[in-house]
Amino acid sequence: MLEPRRENLEEYAIVLDYLPTGRSSSARSEPIVQMIGEEKFTLLEAVPKVPEIKIEERVYIGKGERDKIAIIKGRLSYSDLTEVSKSELNNAISNVIRSNEKKFVGIFNSAGPLNIRMHSLELLPGIGKKHLSAILDARDEKPFESYADISSRVTLLQDPVKLLTDRVVLELKGESRFYILTKPPAREYTY
Repeated sequence: MLEPRRENLEEYAIVLDYLPTGRSSSARSEPIVQMIGEEKFTLLEAVPKVPEIKIEERVYIGKGERDKIAIIKGRLSYSDLTEVSKSELNNAISNVIRSNEKKFVGIFNSAGPLNIRMHSLELLPGIGKKHLSAILDARDEKPFESYADISSRVTLLQDPVKLLTDRVVLELKGESRFYILTKPPAREYTY
């Protein structure tokens, strides 16, 4: 018997923008919250239960009883975000990456090749063949333990948090062929 496919649903999200009267283009005037999930950086739009939601606030959006979010309206694309959401995006992503250091350092430790010509670490902006070689050599000696460990053992490498943040933003904009840190954007079909 086949197991039902269980999608990784977001449990928590970071609020990017709060629109107390909703979108100006919307037919119905209801408060709207734009947020980004912590697990797969899913961009979401929701209706809040309470009017006191603040930008950068962490809210529960899982299957259980939610205290601040009434309904998840659906996924958003990057182009659907408000200007406030876009300006808060980098900060929210960086905070999630910093607070989950073990998970994201694990990416540097376990990333493998995508095909015979390209390694998945090369998808991070600023990582070319020389940086890739240095990262692989350093992790072969000993797995990385922290962002500081990566920075100290791989010379001339930018801040690992910034590299990961830039990659997440690139994927959210839909400007990538490969999605290693986010869910691929929902495809719109034309007939």
